[in-house]
Amino acid sequence: MNMNYTRIFQLTIGVLIILFIGLYIGQMTGYYQYSESKKTTLTESAIQRFEQDVKEGKEIRAGDYLEKETDYNNKASTLGMKVSKLIEAGFNKAMNTIFDELSKAISNQ
Repeated sequence: MNMNYTRIFQLTIGVLIILFIGLYIGQMTGYYQYSESKKTTLTESAIQRFEQDVKEGKEIRAGDYLEKETDYNNKASTLGMKVSKLIEAGFNKAMNTIFDELSKAISNQ
């Protein structure tokens, strides 16, 4: 019985380490910053259109000058997102349950 708990603990720690390494690499490569800056950076032509519209006194809306993003969603990616959200909900519930039980065990002693 003790061996089973040890194996579960090792597996949990292994998964957490892999997730940490993945997030760390994503942060170090600047992927998130790049994707966010892409949303807010104006192209040279958009800047020229903006300046021309200001000179002409037209109504200015920021969305008119940002590039439209291509939607790559399809059935497979939508299914992947649903499965990911389902896994996330299950993981959150499991972790909350584990920590609640640990909290109860510690407070009873």
